[in-house]
Amino acid sequence: MIWLLALLVGLMGALYSIVSRRDTENTIRFSSDPIQLQIRKHDGSVYSESLQRLVEQKCPTLRAKFYPSWWITNGHIHTLLAALGDFSKVDPLQYDRHLLRLRDGGTLGLDFAPADSSNLSRETPIIVVLHGLTGGSYESYVRSVLAPACKSVREGGLGYRAVVVNFRGCAGVPVTSPQLYSAGYTGDIRQALVYISQLYPGAPLLGLGFSLGANIMTRYIAEEGEQCRLTSACALANPWDLAKNNDGLNNTYIGKIYSRAMGQNLVNLVRRNLDGLAKFPDHMIAEHISAVLTLKNPLMEEFDDTMTRVAGGPAPDFPFVSAQDYYKWGSSHKIVSNIRIPYLAINAADDPIVQHVPMDGGGNPWVVMALTADGGHLGWFGPGSTATDRWIKTPVLEWISATKHVVLSEQSPRRVYTEDGFFREEGRDGGCKRIDGGGLVDSTSHEGIQGL
Repeated sequence: MIWLLALLVGLMGALYSIVSRRDTENTIRFSSDPIQLQIRKHDGSVYSESLQRLVEQKCPTLRAKFYPSWWITNGHIHTLLAALGDFSKVDPLQYDRHLLRLRDGGTLGLDFAPADSSNLSRETPIIVVLHGLTGGSYESYVRSVLAPACKSVREGGLGYRAVVVNFRGCAGVPVTSPQLYSAGYTGDIRQALVYISQLYPGAPLLGLGFSLGANIMTRYIAEEGEQCRLTSACALANPWDLAKNNDGLNNTYIGKIYSRAMGQNLVNLVRRNLDGLAKFPDHMIAEHISAVLTLKNPLMEEFDDTMTRVAGGPAPDFPFVSAQDYYKWGSSHKIVSNIRIPYLAINAADDPIVQHVPMDGGGNPWVVMALTADGGHLGWFGPGSTATDRWIKTPVLEWISATKHVVLSEQSPRRVYTEDGFFREEGRDGGCKRIDGGGLVDSTSHEGIQGL
């Protein structure tokens, strides 16, 4: 019922906007003094290029106008199509899932594509993906980029590897600890990257985050600085200032519809994982699980106030007093200035979920901020009557191709060692190891509302 109302609102909006459609170029912002990058050629030599010139030369789609399908006249339709559309036959992929056990007892699911990559060299670039709120590797927005990226060069693709890091409890990954995930906790992506870097030590790792995953990716890169394991990163539909964008949702009728849809999806995620969560009756999470089960179509903030502020990460940061305190801690907009790898963020001006985007990029010479007039939240559907093809995949793949051979001479990730079977980073708690389970995963299986 909620989404039927949202669909009606979106269609009503279309009637008002169809005659006043925006026809503007994408807005792209660089710092006043973009970083000079060192880039390795195929022959092994290195040349220097500014980040701005690299984007201008190698990412033409980003600089051109984006024209959606004629009937997608506002961000609501983009967003609803992304969430409710049937993409079961679009961009199919098979993954090989590796289950990682973390030292805190939690489990991550790393889905590798293509499932059989035995014909690829161990130095092949790897796209490392973080999905949205309650999503996973099955999401259509993930597949829209990875299908052409992982297709062989002979078939017109890039011939890359990709790894989707499925959060705890998402996409069939079991919950094996009293901790879930959140927009601000970066420990899990840190451990996943340690594992991937040990599996393919010579491969460049290229980050790609969607929505909540974009916020996590951005925070990880900023927190690591010159110790980052990624060569470059792209963030799509990052919510940036969690408090401000949450307020934007709560201040309008349609915004509350979106918020309740996301809140209910989070409740559903807890329900799907009750068997795993029930194994910790003496942990403080137990009483919060009971409270979650009483929520009916909650606003996202109501869910976060009940659950995420407690179970979204470890001590000493968690638990927070309130969801608002968690939002202030977990936002990424205030730490962009700490990024030390090439970083591209793309948002849409008509995104009904992310209404506030900081276009200054923190004045960071490593950062490129882009804003399209259209696209909604994780939509960006291009021309065509069926609108199953996403325009966004092209600028993302151009960026990844342009930055895969960037040489980061000052980058120095922490040394990794093995202890009791766990890969561990020097000077840090935590660790990860592969465990039994996993196997082939069909990308076209799905659960819950997509695209959020």
